[in-house]
Amino acid sequence: MIKLQNLVKRFGPLNAVNSISMAVGRGEVVGFLGPNGAGKSTTMKIITGFLPATSGTVEVCGFDVGEKPVEVQKRLGYLPEGAPAYGDMTPASFLDFVAQVRGYRGAEKQVCIEQIVEKTSLKSVLDQSIETLSKGFKRRVGLAQAMLHDPPVLIMDEPTDGLDPNQKHHVRNLIREMAADKAVIVSTHILEEVEAVCTRAVIISEGRLVADGTPEQLIGRSSIHNAVRIELEPAELDLAKPAIEALDEVGGVDILSRADGRASLRVVSKDGQPITVAVGALMREKGFNITEIYTEKGALDEVFRQITIGEDGTEVNRG
Repeated sequence: MIKLQNLVKRFGPLNAVNSISMAVGRGEVVGFLGPNGAGKSTTMKIITGFLPATSGTVEVCGFDVGEKPVEVQKRLGYLPEGAPAYGDMTPASFLDFVAQVRGYRGAEKQVCIEQIVEKTSLKSVLDQSIETLSKGFKRRVGLAQAMLHDPPVLIMDEPTDGLDPNQKHHVRNLIREMAADKAVIVSTHILEEVEAVCTRAVIISEGRLVADGTPEQLIGRSSIHNAVRIELEPAELDLAKPAIEALDEVGGVDILSRADGRASLRVVSKDGQPITVAVGALMREKGFNITEIYTEKGALDEVFRQITIGEDGTEVNRG
């Protein structure tokens, strides 16, 4: 549905997009991640035909964006950063305008607008000027115009930016519902959103693709993937720590807290494999008084930092 091959975009001496190749199939929701300035928005603008590539190719539904931009734009919905719209219009008049641009007329146009208004919960503000709407409602107007024609490809830049928790939940459900027969790219800084709605995550840094996998695969790269958290009596901490460290499967033990009558340990797996059963068995064998034990799956934000930030705290130079 979407295919990028050796995509490059230069602005003078700056390589904003540096030889990115990737493909997105039907039914995939790809989280497009990266630090500010990594090239995410530029890449999406090239896919949608709003910016020309310096070199490389982009195909959407089999059409080359450079050669057939109108054919591509018929088949995609685009929510750009900031969800720009005509502020003096109402959502009703704006969606009517967008529907006409998309070729809808008469009763078909009215049904199309009514359906998207229902999906995006805009009925209460349909006749209010867009410039007076809250940031959340403006975002929903942007979502509505992107999805109005039920396109097979959706490109969305920060779709839940400015939404409250209930609205975010609604939009995420909407994306999941639509995803079965579409190809979707979602740029977001909200990493919990990637875990909630994305089937795949792509990370770019300084214009280069540096990671591509399912959220679970990326989380598996976390240093605390399959680590074990243990809550126990503080008095037992100094005995428990060396006993756990002696296990072959254990790569290290960190004391996280020791206060208010409770103590907490994190036991890190040596090779990322599950160790909860072995650690639990040891704790029972030694008779330690555990109040809680559970497995940590890892943290996507930690993996994101590992990939995009160097040990000195600066962005990784991959140029």
